[in-house]
Amino acid sequence: MQTERFYQLRKKFGLSQETMAELFSVSRQSIQKWESGKAVPDIERLIAIADYFHVSTDFLLRKEDTRSIDQMRIEKDILPHYQSMHTWDLYSSALMIEYAQCIDEGKEIASYKNLFQEIAVLPASKHKEDLADVLFHLLQESPTSQTHLYHEPSDLSEIKNARKKSVLSLPKAGEQKHKIHGAWVGRICGCLLGKTVEGISCEELTTLLKATDNFPMNRYIMKKEIPEHITKELVFDLKSRRCFADEISCAPSDDDTNYTVLAMQLIEKYGKAFTPEHVASIWVELQGKNAYCTAERVAYLNFMNGFAPPASAVYKNPYREWIGAQIRGDYFGYLCPGNPEMAAELAWRDASISHVKNGIYGEMFVAAMLACAAVISDIKQIVLCGIGEIPQHSRLYERIATLVEQYESGVAKDDWFRAFHTRYNDRIGHDWCHTISNAELVAASLLYGEGDYTKSICLAVQNGFDTDCNGATVGSVIGMRNGIDGIDATWQAPIHNTLDTTIFGVGKVNILDLVEKTLQQIAT
Repeated sequence: MQTERFYQLRKKFGLSQETMAELFSVSRQSIQKWESGKAVPDIERLIAIADYFHVSTDFLLRKEDTRSIDQMRIEKDILPHYQSMHTWDLYSSALMIEYAQCIDEGKEIASYKNLFQEIAVLPASKHKEDLADVLFHLLQESPTSQTHLYHEPSDLSEIKNARKKSVLSLPKAGEQKHKIHGAWVGRICGCLLGKTVEGISCEELTTLLKATDNFPMNRYIMKKEIPEHITKELVFDLKSRRCFADEISCAPSDDDTNYTVLAMQLIEKYGKAFTPEHVASIWVELQGKNAYCTAERVAYLNFMNGFAPPASAVYKNPYREWIGAQIRGDYFGYLCPGNPEMAAELAWRDASISHVKNGIYGEMFVAAMLACAAVISDIKQIVLCGIGEIPQHSRLYERIATLVEQYESGVAKDDWFRAFHTRYNDRIGHDWCHTISNAELVAASLLYGEGDYTKSICLAVQNGFDTDCNGATVGSVIGMRNGIDGIDATWQAPIHNTLDTTIFGVGKVNILDLVEKTLQQIAT
């Protein structure tokens, strides 16, 4: 707190220290300590001071401000109704996620933890946003610990320099229609499998699957199979806004599939030479704000407020390493059969508008795997090809490389997934939705699924976390590898060859039309 400002405010308003002490329910000695810098008010009194003098908490806290007290006064603010705003629209609502994200990145901010916690529990308000803004600026100035083990650039040229490229020689891509068809259908059906239970804990999902004689998972969850007592017993709400394969006439819209179609629209308008700015433009043009979640929602609002990429990924974005970019990379892999480096570069252009570091790497990893799956069938090589496009001294590379080593050494499937669930807690949002936890789950499902479509997508969904995202990504990779003939008709039947979207001017689309358009764009 800037003690001279507190003193100036008191003098300007003609208040004695005794009067000030009475106003804020403290002793005169407390006022003296505040003005001398020997102590600071707690959060509640800080807000009360700002309210009384009609200034912002930012003005009271920050060091550099050349404005006079008169200039800083606000007689009557016209403010939004913070309590009715979505949490994704308020930086202050995700402060503990921001704290966890900064710790992951190696920032030296542990001394701020109590401050984060105190501000995080305040009710939504202008003051809370002001305090969060101060924290944001503090974080920008916080150094990275010298003991941080990772090198995680976000710039494309630096990412390329930090790779450990795969030495695998990839064959030239042959006829692609059956593979592209498999990738589209594989993604859509995998998404549908996980969409029914998106947000459920793994523990409750196991209970549900056992109650429907579907454990280990091997098919869609059907509404007609769920006993009434299970619906009542579970905390997870199965009754509202749930999508069941036996109650649909086509594949329902979902952000996982919207992004794949949106990428097609991007290429149609701007070609393969598109820029991050083009991605931002197509987002605003073809979907409304509510189509976007977490990091994408923040980036979208940042576009509207004048923050261009890559600033749009950084400004007040606590979700910058979450899974959002990873679910957007598939189409760039479809476009580049046999060329994982180009697929990863296209993915970087897309990811960099909303993510940094491992958030970007997740999309590059998936796109590169798909480009490889178009020309080779060895699952381990597909996974290694994917991490060959990301920095080898990153957290994501480390986790996937360790997984591959464990798989090669004979670690059993059940043992690996059991250990996975001890590393991450699916009841904590930062674990549940982070790129690394979900990418690791995707890679494990691919390896232990052994190339079988059903086994692979069911592993991805049965183990919880972001179920629709992981089911979609695994389904896409295996669908590309195996082609459409590798996906059993029972998976395809409920979608009736049709996908719904929320993209303006697109709506429902025929999946075969998507396949044909993809083949055309590959050729151009």
